[in-house]
Amino acid sequence: MTCSLDYRFMARAIRLARKGLYSTHPNPRVGCVLVRAGEILGEGFHRRAGGPHAEVNALAAAGERARGATAYVSLEPCSHRGRTPPCADALIAAGVGRVVAAMRDPNPLVAGKGLARLRQAGIQVESGLLESQARGLNPGFIKRMSRGLPHLRCKLAMSLDGRTAMASGESKWITSEAARRDVHRLRARSSAVMTGVETVIADDPSLDVRLAPPELEGIESDAELPRPLRVVLDSGLRTPPEARMLDLPGQTLILCAHAGDNRRAALEAAGASVAAVGERDGRVDLRAALEYLAGLEINEVLLEAGPTLAGSALQAGLVDELVIYMAPHLMGDGGKGLFHLPGLERMQERIELDILDVRPIGRDWRIRAVKSSRPPFAKGGQGGI
Repeated sequence: MTCSLDYRFMARAIRLARKGLYSTHPNPRVGCVLVRAGEILGEGFHRRAGGPHAEVNALAAAGERARGATAYVSLEPCSHRGRTPPCADALIAAGVGRVVAAMRDPNPLVAGKGLARLRQAGIQVESGLLESQARGLNPGFIKRMSRGLPHLRCKLAMSLDGRTAMASGESKWITSEAARRDVHRLRARSSAVMTGVETVIADDPSLDVRLAPPELEGIESDAELPRPLRVVLDSGLRTPPEARMLDLPGQTLILCAHAGDNRRAALEAAGASVAAVGERDGRVDLRAALEYLAGLEINEVLLEAGPTLAGSALQAGLVDELVIYMAPHLMGDGGKGLFHLPGLERMQERIELDILDVRPIGRDWRIRAVKSSRPPFAKGGQGGI
C-alpha cells in the first residue's frame, strides 16, 4: 500500500537518477534508495555504462542492513546479464523485503521480467509510483526501446520578432552567454548533436561541449567532458574535409543519400565516418537517418540546424520537443524565420504546440514545447483554445 513516505523516497530516487544525466549513455538514468522504518540505509545511482547499476551501489552502501528493507528504484531492476549481473538477483541475494519501482523497463530483454523474478522470490513488489517523473528522465531510452527511434530535441534561437539571422545572414550572437551555456548542457545530455550540411558550410560549427566538469551535475571534476556524436546530414557529401569539427576530439558521422567514392574517401581521411541511409525528395531520408542512429544506441539527438531542416523534421512529425531561446531584441522583417514550413496557408493547417515550460535564462527566455495532439479548430469552424 502506497503511503506518503513512498512518494518521498521515490522522489529521492528520481533526484539521484538525474545525477547520471550526462554520463550513462546508452544506458538509462536510474536511482535507488534503500529504506527501513523511515531511515535511509543506502542510496546510489547509475554513473556510467559498464559500471555498477543504481541498485548495486545502494546495496553496497547499506551492507547487511539491506535485509528486510524497501528498495525504491526509478526503473524496474534488470533481469538479464549485460555488462553487469542482473540487479534483480542482487536485490534477492541481499534479502530486501519490498521493491517499489517507478516504471517497467521498456527494454524487451526486461519488460516486466525483473519484477516477476522478484515476486517469485517472495518479495513484495509495486510499480507505477511517480511514473511520469521517472519517464521524464529517459525519453530517448524509452522511445528507442519502444519505437526504434531516438528522442529528437530541436533547439533554436530567435529574436523577439521570430528571426534567426539578419537579412545579411549574420547570426552571431542572437542570445546571451547564459543561454549559450544552457545549450552546452543540452549537448552534454545528448547522445548525438545533429545538423545539416548547409549549416556546416555557412557557420563551420564545432558542436562540442565547452563547459567545465563542475558545471555538469554528476560529472567528477577530473572526468572528461561528454562528447556526443556529431552528425551531419549531407545528401551529396559536400562537407568540407577541413571542417572544424573533424579536427576536434570525438567522432563525426556524415549521413548521406548515396556515398560517392572520391568524396567519401576524402572525408574519411579527414577523420569522419560516412554512411548512406537513402534519400527522400532529393535529401537525406530523415526517418531513415534517425533509425540508423537508434541502431547505434543513440538515445537523445539534439538538432541544431537552420529553418529548412528544422521545418522538414517538424512537418515529418519527427520532432519530439522544441527548445527555443528567445532574445529581447528585434531583427527586422528581412531576417530569416524560425522554420521553413511550405504549404501552410490556412489557420486550420497551422501546427499546434503545447508549451511545457517557460523560464528566464540570463536575459533571454527558454521555451520548451511539444507538438499538440489537439486539433487547431473544432468542428463548425469555431476557434479552439
